[in-house]
Amino acid sequence: MDTVSNAVHYIFLAAAACFVMGLHLMNHPRTARRGNTLSAGAMALAITATVWLVTYENVISSTGWLVLISGGVLGAALGLWAAREVQMTSMPQLVSLFNAVGGGAAALIAVGDLLQADHPAALGARVSLPGALDIVIGAVTFSGSLIAAGKLQGIVSGAPVVFPGARLLNVLLPASFVAGTVWLVLAPDSPVALYGLVVVALLFGVTMVLPIGGADMPVVIALLNAFTGSAVAMAGFVLDETALIIAGMLVSSSGGILTKLMADAMNRSIANIVIGGFGTGDSAPVAAGSGARAQVRPVSADDVAIQLAYARKVIFVPGYGLAAAQAQHELGDLAKLLADHGVDVSYAVHPVAGRMPGHMNVLLAEANVPYTQLKEMDDVNPEFPQADVALVIGANDVTNPIARRPGNAISGMPILDVDRAKSVVVIKRSMGHGYAGIDNELYTDPKTGMFFTDAKKGLSELKAAIGEFVS
Repeated sequence: MDTVSNAVHYIFLAAAACFVMGLHLMNHPRTARRGNTLSAGAMALAITATVWLVTYENVISSTGWLVLISGGVLGAALGLWAAREVQMTSMPQLVSLFNAVGGGAAALIAVGDLLQADHPAALGARVSLPGALDIVIGAVTFSGSLIAAGKLQGIVSGAPVVFPGARLLNVLLPASFVAGTVWLVLAPDSPVALYGLVVVALLFGVTMVLPIGGADMPVVIALLNAFTGSAVAMAGFVLDETALIIAGMLVSSSGGILTKLMADAMNRSIANIVIGGFGTGDSAPVAAGSGARAQVRPVSADDVAIQLAYARKVIFVPGYGLAAAQAQHELGDLAKLLADHGVDVSYAVHPVAGRMPGHMNVLLAEANVPYTQLKEMDDVNPEFPQADVALVIGANDVTNPIARRPGNAISGMPILDVDRAKSVVVIKRSMGHGYAGIDNELYTDPKTGMFFTDAKKGLSELKAAIGEFVS
């Protein structure tokens, strides 16, 4: 190994070490931003080292350089645009698209390596086996992530999409993976085996995600993220690149752990979610004043402001409605106003609130909410009986007491014990259902007041009204 190759090798190892440290820093909200910055810097360093190496070895033609530079500029421009313009409500779709890009890129590495080998038939199992696994995992991730993004965006129905023979097909397709993988390992020069494996894997990604409902999308996103990491690690074996293997396994293991945690938060197994989700997607809103609306107790901004101003302890419960209204800053300002007035303020964050893992944490961090005020479900549930007011902003299924009873769509799912607070206020635009498509019994509880309004407008009104009381 010459001097340049040796230097690049050590740079890759240093980048991999930074990935490990960055992931460790992301373990806590207080240090997550530094961890993300460190990981991004390590990736930039690895890319720069790669360009340096291929320049030194002169292995890319002028056309190759044009493709490389064009791809880099286009990717950087799209990434910058997404970071600045994509709304927080669309972040889950963006994460799914990132998963698709990562899985697809990893699969293409294996396809390209097998097609461009000087003597494909002479490739040993050390290359052809991880190459086949890379193609399978990457292609499944690519098509599955696109379907997940489509469900979240509303392009594909959020309800479970099941067609005749779907279960049988989802058994036969994985079986064909095994046959295709063995075929490709034994005959790496067979284009039928290569392209057949790609097509089957792409098809399975579609048929795997279509039957999963919208309520399970946070778990699906985490699972597909783990798939992306596995595909990248397999690409590292194909290219014999240690840094790529380390980076891929970090993503795979962390994504796998997150998937397990999210499934546990819903009290369901990962297999049960993949085989058939319970979510039915977004339900059509029920107009205020119809159906269950007559059974609830409407309240005004002044009513709620009085309760909050004279409370000793208030727990905020954020949900997707907060993200949809982009009201995180208004909530943060309201909480600060109450805290300055001597009220004990905290936030109850359910693990699957929103549409992606950590959705509420990211949203509240954007509004500079103190990390010490964010409390996980197990920590905050014992505090609800001592809360004078629990203010729910757009959260639905994760606060529904019906989950404690058997025989319904969310039976057994751990929920936030909002109904055990002394008083409950729910900010919602209507009596519309959540992903599970069932009524929320919290809304008809005698101690619950329904403040029917847009979250951003409603929180602004509460802040103004409370300001008059405490001034």
